[in-house]
Parts: sequence; C-alpha cells; structure tokens
Amino acid sequence: MSESNLKVVSQEKAANMSSSGDQVVLQASESFVTTEYINGLSRRVLAYMYVGYPVHFSGPAGTGKTTLAFHIASQLNRPVILIHGDDEFSSSDLIGKDSGYRKSKVVDNYIRSVHKSEEQMNTYWVDNRLTTACEEGYTLIYDEFTRSRPEANNVLLSVLEEKVLNLPKRRRLGPGYVKVHPEFRVIFTSNPEEYAGVHKTQDALMDRLITVSMGHFDRESEIQITLAKSDVDNRDAQRIVDLVREVRKLGVNNHRPTIRASIAIARILTHVQGRAEHSDPFFMDICKDVLNTDTAKVTKGGKPIMGEKVEELLHKVCVGAGR
Repeated sequence: MSESNLKVVSQEKAANMSSSGDQVVLQASESFVTTEYINGLSRRVLAYMYVGYPVHFSGPAGTGKTTLAFHIASQLNRPVILIHGDDEFSSSDLIGKDSGYRKSKVVDNYIRSVHKSEEQMNTYWVDNRLTTACEEGYTLIYDEFTRSRPEANNVLLSVLEEKVLNLPKRRRLGPGYVKVHPEFRVIFTSNPEEYAGVHKTQDALMDRLITVSMGHFDRESEIQITLAKSDVDNRDAQRIVDLVREVRKLGVNNHRPTIRASIAIARILTHVQGRAEHSDPFFMDICKDVLNTDTAKVTKGGKPIMGEKVEELLHKVCVGAGR
C-alpha cells in the first residue's frame, strides 16, 4: 500500500489520489497489500455497497479501518469526500449554512434635484461536504464519526433511509431538500475502545448501517504488510510479527500493540541494517522501546517487567521456534 498524506494508518493508503475542491479521486494502488483475508473482506463489503447499504467499520486503532475504507472507495470509481468526526461539529458543518451576505446599492441621481438611493442585502448559502456528496453521487468516508455529537449526525437519518437530505434554510434557493444521487455511498469508521471525545451513537442511525467488526489482521496479512512497508527479509518480518503478536497477549489491552509496532521495528531495523536476532542487543533495545508504551502496566511487585518479557518472548520466537 502506498502512503498518503491524509492520515497515517496501519497500512499505507490504498490509492493514488488527485483532488479537486473537497473531493478526492481515488485510483487503486498496485502497492496495496492483498491477502486472502483482505480480499475476502473487501468482496463482502463491496457487495453491501453495490446494493446500496452504508458500511460501518468498527474496531480499535491500528486495525486498518481507514485504509480499507479508502481501498473500497477506490473500487467504486467515484470521487470521494472525506470527513473527520469532531466534537465541535453541528449539522451545518455537514450540510452547509448561510455564510456571509451580498449587499447592493443603487443611486439614482438622474435628476440633479432628486436623490434616490436603494439598498438590498441578501445572505447566501454555501453547501458543505455532505450536501455536495449527496447531490453529485460521491462516496463519503466519514472517519471516526462517533467523535461528532449525535445531534449533528441526525441529518444522516433521512439521507440513508428516505434518500432525501433536508435543507430548510436553503428553501429560498429551491425546494428545501436534496434528492440523494443514486450512486451516493457512505463508509463510516469508529473506534469503540476509545473513551475520550467519543459519543454514543443513536440507535436509529446504527440500525441503518451494516457494521463490520474489525480486529487484527491474520498472521500472514501482518507479515505481508510489514514486508511491504520496510525492506526486511521474510524471516525477519516473521520474527517481528510473531513477537508483536505474543506481546499483544500480555497487555492490559489486548488490542495493542498493533501492526504499527511491527512496521516501526522493521523500519528501524532496516535503517541500521540489523537483523532480527535474539543475540543482537540493539534489536532487543528497539523492541523494548517500541513495545514499552502499550505494555507499561505489565508489572511484577510494582516494577515493570516489560524488558524481561521481551527477552523471554524473543527467545521463544527466534530460538524456541527453531527459526
């Protein structure tokens, strides 16, 4: 997968991109890592979307939700509009609002002794991203949508069910609503594990979505992603991935460390031209540093034992497995 400047995720972005205004045109990237697991998931989700159902990727950080959303969107061959959930959002941040005014003044001085002046002031409406996507039939990726308040997302209810976007303040420019384009599609992502800045979503919205729960990739996918994101050889990639998967079983949160940790270790190891060897003290230090954050609460007698555990698991992975 090729890296994008839109957001850093566990795999690199799934598409080449060109932009025009708020929309992004995606083209499937040849560097996207495909495995049996990823292909199966993609086929399933594309079937939902071709029928017209919005899809919701739900899973902890580092499980590739946004990456997969971009990959799926690229298969639809439609421009993409991206929205990141925000606690400060209101409905107007999605649909648009009156934004400024136009003022005109006419002075009639045709007759010198008669001065006539007439002023007129009108506000004007500016569409926002949801309205544009609905009108033009774009694919909307609403990333981390649960960070927005439920009342802000209420406008999506009629969009997803009745295929109508209500715009009462826009009535003077037309009927006050937009009929949703038949090719409009939505992909939502959210992280149910987060507790800060996340809101409970209204049942009415969740009932309109097909939720795909995402966990960690399978071992083979993690190895292929690590290989694609670094220049380590296959043996080293296997050892790094196996170590991270073993450490994942230790932490207070079994969702971490993620594939990002494997990529970080592999990239650093490549940079120093090292090898994933149990006997290499520098490799050992890299692993301890990268993996320490997510497992700092693993203690014994009140003292962190992460270093000890990393050494133990490295021996298991590198020596005990006979690789």
